[in-house]
Amino acid sequence: MGTEGSTVLSPLWRGLPPIDSSTDSTSASCTLPPCFEAVGSARQFTRATLDQWELGTLFDEVALVVSELVTNSMRYALPTDRMARFEGMAEMAGLGWVGGTEPLVRLHLMRWTSRLVCAVRDPSETGPGPAEGEADAGAECGRGLFLVESFSDAWGWHPLAGATHGKVVWALFRLPRGRD
Repeated sequence: MGTEGSTVLSPLWRGLPPIDSSTDSTSASCTLPPCFEAVGSARQFTRATLDQWELGTLFDEVALVVSELVTNSMRYALPTDRMARFEGMAEMAGLGWVGGTEPLVRLHLMRWTSRLVCAVRDPSETGPGPAEGEADAGAECGRGLFLVESFSDAWGWHPLAGATHGKVVWALFRLPRGRD
C-alpha cells in the first residue's frame, strides 16, 4: 500500500498533517461475505491484526467502530437478494462473493507510526447517514455513526473513482506517541 496509502483513500488525507515518507506503513485487508455473521469475522480479523501490530490495547474502540462500519455496509449497501442468499452461512465468513469477480465488502486496516485507519469498501454509492425516521436518540437503530464519531478521531466517506463502483467509509485513530 505504500506510505501514502491507497489512492482509493486519498481524500482521507485532506486536512491532516502529511505522513513523513520515511515512516513505515503496513496494511491488512479481508473480504467479507454478504451476511451479518461477517461482522464477527471482521472483529476477529481486527483483533488478530492489532495483536500482530502490538496495538491490542486499542481493540475495544477499534472493534466497535469496525463493527458499526461493517454492519452499515451489510444493512444498507448490499442488495437484499445477495444478503438472503448468504444469511445463516457463518462458515462462509472470510470468503469473497462467489457469484462475481468483485468482492462486495472489504475491510482494510492501515497503520502508520502516528495513525491507524479502518476503512470499509462496499458497492453502494450512497453516503452514510441516518435513515428516514432514525434520528431519535432513543431509537434502537441509527446510533452507529454517532458511535463511530465518538470513538474515532475522524471519520468520513467518499465515492470510489474510475471503473470501481461504490464507496469507502473510513475512521481514523491517532496512535499514542512512542509506538512504531
